[in-house]
Amino acid sequence: MTKHQEAAVPAIRLDDVHLRLTSDAGEVNILRGIDLAIGSGETVGVVGPSGSGKTSLLMVVAGLERVTTGTIVAADTTVTGLDEDALALFRRDNIGIVFQDFHLVPTMTALENVALPLEFAGRDDAFDRARAQLDAVGLDHRLRHYPGQLSGGEQQRVALARACVAEPAILLADEPTGNLDAATGQVVTDLLFDLHDRLGSTLVLVTHEADLVARCTRVVHLGDGRITDDGPGAAVPARSLA
Repeated sequence: MTKHQEAAVPAIRLDDVHLRLTSDAGEVNILRGIDLAIGSGETVGVVGPSGSGKTSLLMVVAGLERVTTGTIVAADTTVTGLDEDALALFRRDNIGIVFQDFHLVPTMTALENVALPLEFAGRDDAFDRARAQLDAVGLDHRLRHYPGQLSGGEQQRVALARACVAEPAILLADEPTGNLDAATGQVVTDLLFDLHDRLGSTLVLVTHEADLVARCTRVVHLGDGRITDDGPGAAVPARSLA
């Protein structure tokens, strides 16, 4: 059992979370009273129509978006109320994030991108650990390549390595295969779940891909900013993924 599986349960808890944002058309309700508890080590797929609040749910858990009201506790930390410096430290120490658009630093090599979180943490072994993580995703031969020299699938594997290099307690993935072809998406999916299994992290992912959802032990359905269903992973109707 890993250190993350031994951690207090739940790993993530949202209590009556609301998120309202202002647009040109006025105030928009993004999340409308979310109550959710996710246990340590769970794999949770978040599905629902576009605009239902899926990505926003991940962003508030990571502290990248501030809730309007409600409370979020993640990795034994009350995220709501932290200032920006404290949020940055919280993410550095507890959260790994994989975005659909990779979000790699274009002027840094694959090795430098993956080492970055550990360098921020002052780790002397940052580059050794980054090499090992890139080897784990099959990119030991691409260490010195820049993002622009890599395929989309290779860039996403670098992003996965960066998200996992600090062995985060919580791994968040937002449409991790959304910009990839089917074959490359399958490779990234396998790597994502292999890394989850190895680290014992809690995995929460947003996806429209039925194959990806089918590998989760639990599926949370969102609609219009609310949880409409929450249960064990199983075949999910296509309309739920649209």
